[in-house]
Amino acid sequence: MSRNRRRLFFSAAARGGIWLMAAIALLPLALVLLHTVTNGLPAALSVNFYTHVERPVGIPGAGVSHALTGTLVMVGIASLLAIPVGVVGGIHLVEYGGGQLPRGIRLAADVLVGTPSIAVGLFVYAIAVAPFHHFSALSGAVALAVLMLPIVLRTTESAIALVPNGIREAGLALGLARWRVALQLILPAAAPGVLTGCLLAVARAAGETAPLLFTAFGNKFYTLDPTRAMSALPLIVFHDALTPYEDLVRQAWGAALLLVALTLFTNVLSRLALRRQIALAGGQ
Repeated sequence: MSRNRRRLFFSAAARGGIWLMAAIALLPLALVLLHTVTNGLPAALSVNFYTHVERPVGIPGAGVSHALTGTLVMVGIASLLAIPVGVVGGIHLVEYGGGQLPRGIRLAADVLVGTPSIAVGLFVYAIAVAPFHHFSALSGAVALAVLMLPIVLRTTESAIALVPNGIREAGLALGLARWRVALQLILPAAAPGVLTGCLLAVARAAGETAPLLFTAFGNKFYTLDPTRAMSALPLIVFHDALTPYEDLVRQAWGAALLLVALTLFTNVLSRLALRRQIALAGGQ
């Protein structure tokens, strides 16, 4: 075998090995998605699934509208709490990031990203539920905000750091204050990357179950009052999937499919935003 043929052979073998490893890595995800779609599609195709609330076992027409609304409410409140703080904190770490304090903040954010969510839920239970003897969607939103904050902060910092220094220098040369340069020039330039981090944080918060068990607790009735206990899609999956009733198990699979679809949609949006950030960076 000639040298060129040997190279072509090893190149094809390496390429085949890469494709094989990629297929093996994607196989568990494909099986999970296939199983979720197969079991959840019958419930998800019903209109009542999206418009009705839970009903007693044996009564048809049950739905998860209260859980879907609860997820949107709690994730929305958590986003209002975490995203502004995380974005401003990420900007501050890049623009004013000298000294020991920023290093400590980065370390704390990295540790918090890896902290088990159930520990965060227990912490929020101790400070926001137990003293008031009352579960609420607000306490659930606080727990989700704690989980979202380090993701938003670190991704914002990474996106801001990619902005060319020429933009900063141009703003300062025009006589703008440094905070105005950061907010009016740097942040818009890094907006796609910042949006990606926010969407990833939202996707993680939407799928969390453990913190809500200690805080929001769950509610079988439809409510928009954040001071009351409130249900969420992960809680529906957790409670109904453990029951021996076929209707509730089917509803749990439908809620799981809806949650996967929402998470997939959010991640697709984040990928599109990240692609735009890379395109803008390449154009510059």
